[in-house]
Amino acid sequence: MEVLSVNVGRPRPNRWKSVRTTGIDKQPVGGPVAVRAPGPQGTGEVGLAGDRAYDVQHHGGPDQAVHAYAREDLDAWQDELDEQLANGTFGENLTTCGLDVSGALIGERWRIGRDVVLEVSCPRIPCATFQGWMGRDGWIQRFMRAAKPGAYLRVVQPGDVRAGDPVEIVHRPGHGVTLALAFRAMTLEPALLQELPRSVRESLA
Repeated sequence: MEVLSVNVGRPRPNRWKSVRTTGIDKQPVGGPVAVRAPGPQGTGEVGLAGDRAYDVQHHGGPDQAVHAYAREDLDAWQDELDEQLANGTFGENLTTCGLDVSGALIGERWRIGRDVVLEVSCPRIPCATFQGWMGRDGWIQRFMRAAKPGAYLRVVQPGDVRAGDPVEIVHRPGHGVTLALAFRAMTLEPALLQELPRSVRESLA
């Protein structure tokens, strides 16, 4: 398991939201990149030096410090879409190899390289910027159905990351709540619940 590339965002105009700038255009960078815990959400701070969030209401902050996506899942999308998808295309900071990112448990911890420790916090939820960036109608729904969201991670221990760093899972919680399961519960299941009788929905609530 390793980091294939470390990707940092280039600011560019956002034509798909009222927020005028987006950092979704992540490009691989050479050399080490500093990783540290960002300030609170609302500041635009994220975990990687040189990167930032522009939609500060929905992105950035300690629980969304670093975004990781598996190269294996990018390859599957590449085949499905019949389109080349470079590392960073999905706006991820870390493109990994050999790691089941969407199958990671909430609270799982990864050691990357010698120093950095990251903790899986939540799945990535697709937004209008992601759909516009991909240039495909219905992309949000398609991404949701696939349930391969990738991971947002907290910074537990700071340090530097670089392409080629090994990734080691150093802690797995005892529960079975994966990112994919949490993603389905947050996105697909609420829609399915609307088909149930009102009395049943109220009981579940």
